Amino acid sequence: MKYENLSKKIFEAGKDRFEDMETYIQRSKEIEIAVYKGEIDKYNISDTEGLSLRGICNDNMGYSYTEKVDESSIDILIEDAYENGKYIDAKEKELIFSGSKEYKELNSFNENLKNIPLEDKIEFVKALEKEALSLDSRIATVNYCEYQEIENSRYLMNTRGLNLKDDMNLAVSIIMVVAKVGEDTKTGLSYAIVKDFSELDYKKLAKEAVDEAISRLGAKSIKSKEYKVVLRNDVFADILGAFQSIFSAENVQKGLSLLKDKVGEQIANSNFTLIDDPFIEEGFNASSFDGEGTATRINKIIDKGILKTYLYNWKAALKDGVESTGNGFRNSYKSSISTSITNLCVEKGEKSLDELLATMDAGVMITDVQGLHSGLNPVSGDYSLSAQGYKIEDGKIKRPINQITIAGNFFETLMDIEEVGKDFKFGMNGVGSPSIKVKKLAISGE
Repeated sequence: MKYENLSKKIFEAGKDRFEDMETYIQRSKEIEIAVYKGEIDKYNISDTEGLSLRGICNDNMGYSYTEKVDESSIDILIEDAYENGKYIDAKEKELIFSGSKEYKELNSFNENLKNIPLEDKIEFVKALEKEALSLDSRIATVNYCEYQEIENSRYLMNTRGLNLKDDMNLAVSIIMVVAKVGEDTKTGLSYAIVKDFSELDYKKLAKEAVDEAISRLGAKSIKSKEYKVVLRNDVFADILGAFQSIFSAENVQKGLSLLKDKVGEQIANSNFTLIDDPFIEEGFNASSFDGEGTATRINKIIDKGILKTYLYNWKAALKDGVESTGNGFRNSYKSSISTSITNLCVEKGEKSLDELLATMDAGVMITDVQGLHSGLNPVSGDYSLSAQGYKIEDGKIKRPINQITIAGNFFETLMDIEEVGKDFKFGMNGVGSPSIKVKKLAISGE
């Protein structure tokens, strides 16, 4: 009621300045707990809130925001939004949305997660570090061992009668270990994203990180040439996430995506389907409405290799004469509306990772890539990334490899997909994928 009453007062105070208005209120709480050598290394609890106002005057959309969510901010919010709107170039129309016919009811907030005592969460992180150090004498240290908990609430109200609210929370645990033999040092990382604290298994997380670090010891490069490659689930999710902007209608309209005029055409192998699904509750971005108040929906972007749609907010949709796909989001209450994914998911296939590897007489499995921010071009699709992984012989892991670079073009990689695994996993970037086998990829090594 507090936020609803405040919004009504803002609308009343601004009715002589604006034809339509909208308030967007966001409240976030984060808990961070990290340990190092059995002691708490980081302990942060933050609780923030903020409000943004959008208002239309003479077809121009004005924006303003404040971190002071009370009546003392009303006058300055209205004045700032009004002045801001005067200087907006209104070539592209924006609107205050009157609402969708229906909104899916989600259960994205787990009260039990919130109510688990902090002492239990601290003990979990300590147990995770202790377990990792106990598993193998070659584990020299635990570089990173952390528990994070995120709560986020959104409230969107406007003068067209829209009044929406949603809440979500989740927990993330991450551990990175260092294995060392002589001068040979390798790292291993594991993470879990959950809505239920009881699903966090410190023994499983510790073993995954330790096994990966140990398996990388003794790694060396391989000869430079084209190889058959399996991109492990987390790796393909990272690469896909780095190229997600190509599906934004705004970028297509600006000439920043090679997918212009490609709807209805084949852009990937027929075994590849890509979905933006806001209703996956274990995803980072489960939501029933976007930042403009449009009901979110499942968008099948690529269906069996065929590009079916771009992702739209209302500004881009009006320009193309279509409806928003429910992808008009804000990075925070301080941000203007842009286009964003919810939970971008590659539809899983039928083979396990081991079964994918078994189809390769010789090849490479990539388990880590670096340089995603500097080593790729989302417009051209070209990428060149430092990587590590394993050499595959006779369908099995032969030995670890490092000091290699994988290079290719994302659009070509999509066409070169031979098989899609079933080992689906969400990455830390809100993108989920199983492991992917591609018929060729250039690898530079020795």
